[in-house]
Amino acid sequence: MTRQKKLPENRLGRLVRYASLGARTGASLLFTKEEEAMEAAAERAAEVLGTMRGLAAKVGQMASYVDGFVPEPHRQAYETALKSLRTAAPTSSPEKIRNVVEEDLKAPIDKLFAEWETEPFASASIGQVHRARLENGLQVAVKVQHPGIAKAIESDFANASVIKSMVATVAPKNVDPKRVFEEVKERFTEELDYPLEAQRQQFFINLHKGDPFIHIPNVVMDRVGPRVLTTELAHGKTLEQAAELSESERRQYAEVLWRFVFKGNLVGKLFNADPHPGNYLFGENGKITFLDFGCCQPMLHAERAVELHLAALAGDETRFERAAAAILQTRGGSFEKKAVAYTRQCFVPLFETPFNISRPYVTNLVGGIRELKNEVFAKDKSFTQLPPGMVLMNRLQFGFYSVLARLDVEVDYARVELNFLKAAGMA
Repeated sequence: MTRQKKLPENRLGRLVRYASLGARTGASLLFTKEEEAMEAAAERAAEVLGTMRGLAAKVGQMASYVDGFVPEPHRQAYETALKSLRTAAPTSSPEKIRNVVEEDLKAPIDKLFAEWETEPFASASIGQVHRARLENGLQVAVKVQHPGIAKAIESDFANASVIKSMVATVAPKNVDPKRVFEEVKERFTEELDYPLEAQRQQFFINLHKGDPFIHIPNVVMDRVGPRVLTTELAHGKTLEQAAELSESERRQYAEVLWRFVFKGNLVGKLFNADPHPGNYLFGENGKITFLDFGCCQPMLHAERAVELHLAALAGDETRFERAAAAILQTRGGSFEKKAVAYTRQCFVPLFETPFNISRPYVTNLVGGIRELKNEVFAKDKSFTQLPPGMVLMNRLQFGFYSVLARLDVEVDYARVELNFLKAAGMA
């Protein structure tokens, strides 16, 4: 059953909700011990973040599955409450959605589709998805942006600029919050551009063409508009259901996930920067359907990334340290030492293959990045900003690794990676 909620669009209204949520959630994390009260606070957070949608709902999505995002005593309550934001965020009214479709595609909805289901079967931070059927009988999924979502996200970024200014007044001079902010803003703004997403989806279809285990739904190009994206309808199990299958099935799924992500990064030179569980449908015989290509980051340092991976695959620690320092563009000192060590921790699955990417391992990675941030104030002033194009890479370790951790299986990730690198003539 869907939940229709009015989307708050203006800057002040959203800022007030952020402040209210922060106060209530912060108090619950600090002072709540009773399980029922904790669950109520988590449900309140899900309700507010879902109603706001946009960037707010994305934060909720991450909190629902990234290990270490929420303190351990509260993890289960928040994970359970926020899980609904992955596929069932509050929806927009049928009338408003119909208006968007007809305005973008320049025709009445009954002329565009032989059948149209008024109730969406999924709703997330940017849009909601409806089942429909074309005249030729093809069953399709039609993703439609929530009316007003562009203005809401614009308001979120206006509020974020206030926070950015505050950070600039207290942070050391070598921290550039403006550059980081602009990079994040560019990526998330692109998610509103459905024709661009259609192009990227076709890019990944071509990249993985011939792989029997990777399925990416075809785009129906004549049913794509600025706020409407139509693709073939896909089916499959959720991550939670896949996690209940046999060890051999889970291992095959993990191998396919690794190949999809890192072949995209290293061979395709395009990073799909939104690796949350709702974007994967687990099918029969190890086949996975991959959805949502709205947030993609060009790999500006692709050659250096390949060198980093090849060093890890060879088990060459010295070569790896050089490659890590080069890609991070560090300049020696305590920050370089700790940043390279942290990068090495992220590459344990290749160095110590076969490896089980477990939830405690991911939680330690999240904790490690928090410790690394303390180097901003290091006495030797060796801290360096992340190079352009790398701001969202942490979503790979936190988000993608958290997905693999749910499968809880030992995998020879080095073998998987070597196979596709050799096939591409890169190893």
